[in-house]
Amino acid sequence: MTLQALAEQVCQISMKAGKAILDVYDTFDPTGIKKKEDDSPLTIADQKSNEIICFHLKGLNKKYPIISEENKQVDYEERKEWKRCWLVDPLDGTKEFIKRNGDFTVNIALVEDQKIILGVVYIPVTNKCYFAFKDGGAHEYISAGNYKKLEAMAFSKTDEGLKFVCSRSHLSEETKTYVNQFNKPEFVSRGSSLKFLIIANNEAHIYPRLGPTMEWDTAAAHIILEEAGGKVYQLDQKELRYNKENLLNPYFIAEGNTN
Repeated sequence: MTLQALAEQVCQISMKAGKAILDVYDTFDPTGIKKKEDDSPLTIADQKSNEIICFHLKGLNKKYPIISEENKQVDYEERKEWKRCWLVDPLDGTKEFIKRNGDFTVNIALVEDQKIILGVVYIPVTNKCYFAFKDGGAHEYISAGNYKKLEAMAFSKTDEGLKFVCSRSHLSEETKTYVNQFNKPEFVSRGSSLKFLIIANNEAHIYPRLGPTMEWDTAAAHIILEEAGGKVYQLDQKELRYNKENLLNPYFIAEGNTN
């Protein structure tokens, strides 16, 4: 199976998961919120989406191990032997889900040798699905075989009024300091992996993430932005790696097509 064909299948899986999320969202009761061990909120929507995604990924012709935010994590001694694996965030932006602002997504990515080779991000509230695969470009999925290409905005970092996309829920002092180096910067506030997508969609320029994220938060949107002409890199200029021993990402910068 080609990566393009696999991406289409994963788009369909993400949409099924998104429907289950919306079923909960439309009748959401905040009293149904549980707390994870790290004290972050967990809703029944996370769990339902995860069950659907894992079930369908395991049903594909090619089967790869799954790393999901909602699954028990496999020891690195086993994971490091995996040539390919899935990275899944069944509901990225749980806090935005609880706030009912629509800024949450379904993220599914395929890792090969610590690099992302396929990514799908679905936005349940808008029913928009985006995907990319290695050397295949980034696209909005319209229907089977019908896509709209994404191209990140070209710009120079010396330009005036660059748009910096930042989290609705996490805006650190370090981020403010970084942004204030630029010439009359503007802030665009979005949640979840949408921060990558609005850059890939030519609506913003730079996303500085000077705070904690996990691999499943970034993997799918990472390749979408890169295939749209942007880039994602650590503060030391090295590229982000995935399926590491520690699944916590280092700080990073995501940006459009800089010149």
